[in-house]
Amino acid sequence: MFWFAIFFFLSGLCSIVYELVWLRLAMAKFGVTTALVAIVLSVFMAGLGAGSWMAGRALRRYGERIKSPALRIYGIIELLIGFSALMVPLELVWGSRLLEHVAGQASVSSGIFYLMSGAWLALTLIPWCACMGATIPVAMFAIRRDSRSGSERSFSFLYLANVIGAVAGACVAPALIELYGFHGTLRTGAMLNGAIAVSAFALSCLSAERVSDAAAPPAATTDHSIRTGNGNIALLLLFTTGLTTMGMEVIWIRLYTFFIGPLVYSFAEILATYLAATFIGSKLYRTWSRRPRQAELRLLWVSLALLGLLPLLTADGRYRMVPLLRVIVGIAPFAAVVGFLTPMLVDRWSGGDPDRAGRAYAINILGCIGGPVVAGFLLLPWFGEHVSMLILVLPWFGMAMVGATRKQSGRQMVASAALLIAALTLFFFTQDYEFFYKGGIIRRDSTATVIAAGQGMDKTLLVNGIGMTVLSPVTKMMAHFTLAHLARPPRNALIICFGMGTTFRSAMSWGIPVTAVELVPSVPEMFTYYHPDGGPLLTSPRAHVVIDDGRRFLDRSAEKFDAIIVDPPPPLSAAGSSLLYSRDFYALARQRLAAGGILQQWLYDGDDADHAAVTRALLAVFPYVRVYRSMWGGHSYHFLASMSPIDERNAQQLLAPMPATAIADMMEWGPAKTPEEQFDLLLSREVTPQSLIAPAPGTPELQDDRPINEYNRLRTIFPGKGLGAAPAL
Repeated sequence: MFWFAIFFFLSGLCSIVYELVWLRLAMAKFGVTTALVAIVLSVFMAGLGAGSWMAGRALRRYGERIKSPALRIYGIIELLIGFSALMVPLELVWGSRLLEHVAGQASVSSGIFYLMSGAWLALTLIPWCACMGATIPVAMFAIRRDSRSGSERSFSFLYLANVIGAVAGACVAPALIELYGFHGTLRTGAMLNGAIAVSAFALSCLSAERVSDAAAPPAATTDHSIRTGNGNIALLLLFTTGLTTMGMEVIWIRLYTFFIGPLVYSFAEILATYLAATFIGSKLYRTWSRRPRQAELRLLWVSLALLGLLPLLTADGRYRMVPLLRVIVGIAPFAAVVGFLTPMLVDRWSGGDPDRAGRAYAINILGCIGGPVVAGFLLLPWFGEHVSMLILVLPWFGMAMVGATRKQSGRQMVASAALLIAALTLFFFTQDYEFFYKGGIIRRDSTATVIAAGQGMDKTLLVNGIGMTVLSPVTKMMAHFTLAHLARPPRNALIICFGMGTTFRSAMSWGIPVTAVELVPSVPEMFTYYHPDGGPLLTSPRAHVVIDDGRRFLDRSAEKFDAIIVDPPPPLSAAGSSLLYSRDFYALARQRLAAGGILQQWLYDGDDADHAAVTRALLAVFPYVRVYRSMWGGHSYHFLASMSPIDERNAQQLLAPMPATAIADMMEWGPAKTPEEQFDLLLSREVTPQSLIAPAPGTPELQDDRPINEYNRLRTIFPGKGLGAAPAL
């Protein structure tokens, strides 16, 4: 049992690392969209469920015929899982090329593209994830064949080890990615899976595995408080816990992003908190199960109604609290109770039988698949965070009401009523961060909650509580400075990231067709809030607003643009943002630039390593790069990159091709008094690309595989560490 604990700890660590890395690699190849993320997570969980169910069923049918040590079967499965770390990245590349080829041969709608992407992701991930799901039934089978090991609670034992491994994986994955990149992290995981396989083979040879009477499946433990009549209430409860827990995870991210930011480390905190609390709950179950008390168990189910709403209290901005403490206090109690109940239900329903455990675990995973879909695409867009949390805890309210109709002691009834009253109090007397923006406009969709608030030049745009941009001449100059540098009059322009629509509006003032791509559907709907003349602009035949991931749009579009203006959402270290700063992205954008076209990259803030990594990435793709410090100074820059020379021009030369409407738009908010002075504010701040590289000469170029701007914790704590050597320019 000691060795199984080690194996499942390492296996859980590798599995969570693979899930995080595969999701990110899929986003790079198929798009950073909510639908794509839902597809990847659903396919991953479906593979786990299918593997658990099929392995359990196969062992029930053919277990008695298996003569080789079960540990060797387990070792083979772990070897396959390790192999998946090397194969999945290749399969994702093949799928991306296949879809690119198909899209190039025929016009493919967004819906068809998602279906094709989903089909390929299913073919890629399900077989490997099925191997992960099969490990628990196979390990239970091995434990059951060994007469020295108790098997009735073997699922909870393995589940416990697997969960603490997942906690470790959520904590170490960011460090591994910062040190070795995504592919290097996968190779590290593959080595760990290989070590598990070798150890399992060696152990099977060193210890004589004895097939005893325990090999014959005993009757499953029956608990009439859980399993009654012809219905399997335990399976229904397992499905419900999976559905509500994973649905809540989606809502937790929206609730807490306002406080902890949209960083990879923020999401890791939420995941690690959830998994650590699940481990504690599972550990408590292992202790409690030696002397179970049903009265305590009933109250535990009812308590989910209260604990499920606890995040509404800790996400109430009216109460001051350390951001991480908000996450821990809000999530941990609910996750601990779920961690207690899930292995309990599987143990009771399976009684140590691998087949029954596999089916029960698959039902739980089926609920996990449905949770994010229901929360992300139905509850949040229609009801918002507050009401969605209440809807997800309604099953536990229902259990409390059913329990009230059964025979209970007076103390139990009082405790149940108190828990329900406390839960309703939390719901009615707490406020989301939207409370701070009363009078603003709120829109919700499957991607984000969007708030437009403020008056005059102090208007603000928030996505999931994070400020995106302000009304500023900087965003105007992104369009005017770029278009004025073209060697000929512009014919069209592409804006990636719509924001308040200022850059889009400025580009439209040139009288050219303008395409703007925005990931969040509700953001363009706010355009008229910031710009009263936005309505006619949006309905203009020259305007084309596309709701899509900017990178995916470039990959699917065949159109060439004279200017591509990229203004990624802040902060620079936001999760997924590197996909708009990487060498791979610039190589894709280069293919969509017309001859003599210019790409404008806005780089807001960041440290020396960020500046050096982005600069190197641009120089690796474009032979001509010019850099201008923002007109407001600081550490923000406009990059102009092209395959053709970008001539040095003075203010008068830049003004010459500009229409009168464009000049008027540029000067609308100043800050200079004349158009010449406006351009001089940027022209006088030109710096060389090498000056941005010099402070961090060892920093490599930013690539999809090395998201330097996102993963920065090690170099923050240990300056100069965590980055590989960069090639000479």
